[in-house]
Amino acid sequence: MTFEPVENHKAGGLFVMKCGGSTLAALPDSFFDDLRELQLSGAQPVIVHGGGPAISGNLEKLGIESSFVNGLRVTTEEVLDVVEMTLAGSINKAIVRRIQGSGGQALGLSGVDGRLITARLVANSGEVGLVGEVTEVNAEIVAGVLAMGYIPVIAPIGVDAGGQRYNINADTAAGAVASFIGSPQMIVVTDVPGIMRTLDGRKTVLPSVTVGQIEDLIKNGEIYGGMIPKVRAAIDCIQGSVSEVVIVDGKEPRVLSRVLQGEELGTRIIGS
Repeated sequence: MTFEPVENHKAGGLFVMKCGGSTLAALPDSFFDDLRELQLSGAQPVIVHGGGPAISGNLEKLGIESSFVNGLRVTTEEVLDVVEMTLAGSINKAIVRRIQGSGGQALGLSGVDGRLITARLVANSGEVGLVGEVTEVNAEIVAGVLAMGYIPVIAPIGVDAGGQRYNINADTAAGAVASFIGSPQMIVVTDVPGIMRTLDGRKTVLPSVTVGQIEDLIKNGEIYGGMIPKVRAAIDCIQGSVSEVVIVDGKEPRVLSRVLQGEELGTRIIGS
């Protein structure tokens, strides 16, 4: 199925921002002031968020064991209840409150609402359980929320035609949303300055990398841990409609505005 890009956005105006819940919680008020100014200037931000540490904390409080396989949380129905409660509940609404506290307008959603994110089991579901991969994103819902003047804030829970919920990696969900709505750019806001490489014994931020270079960096161990799903999601959506993914440190002053203006910050991932 072919999805049309969200209409009536100026070049560079529409963008998807992915951020972890814990990263967002630690961001200064000035970050949200910048987001408000962008919205007022006509930009159309779409936020997809995670919340792994908060999920782990709630699982621990409830005495529910949790484990990971290749960076994906093993998700039973019991774990999924907590994932949904945390992501679509407390984390999602905390982000909406912070945006509105800075004078912006935001509307919180999960992928279940209006079947915003349709998903199916990942190939290795025998290992990880109810973890999903995105098959469709309802771009009309995103367009409608933007047209009303709100920033969509999306929790990465998917659903299938039968109503089964799925836990979706937030980086993967953000990449899929960017591809399906036709966003030219995805900004991944993290607590690190970008993709780092050791040069002459020192860690240095790479200003830009290609998809091919990423594979080499993963193989030699320069990209590892939680950065792997971020760059994998970048590769997937760059192969779609997104021309670049930028990984930046959210604590940089006016980071979103500066990236959208073309300033070299963090690491830009491009197709070639």
